Amino acid sequence: MEVKIGVQHAPREIVLESEQSAEEVERVVSEALTGKTELLSLVDDHGRKVLVASDRVAYVEIGEPTARKVGFGPL
Repeated sequence: MEVKIGVQHAPREIVLESEQSAEEVERVVSEALTGKTELLSLVDDHGRKVLVASDRVAYVEIGEPTARKVGFGPL
């Protein structure tokens, strides 16, 4: 699943691939934005944690699950 996080006062967004479900990502983002947690914490598909201060999150875009492409395309 591709997740894009916009951070206030940062010129670029954070883009990560996560194995978490869309519902789980939405729950974590909701908790961060409502003030239940001080950090938005997500784990990418390599096991690395991405932490963003909740008060700096501008937006979060949750994309479709990405399918791994195998083989060669048409010539």
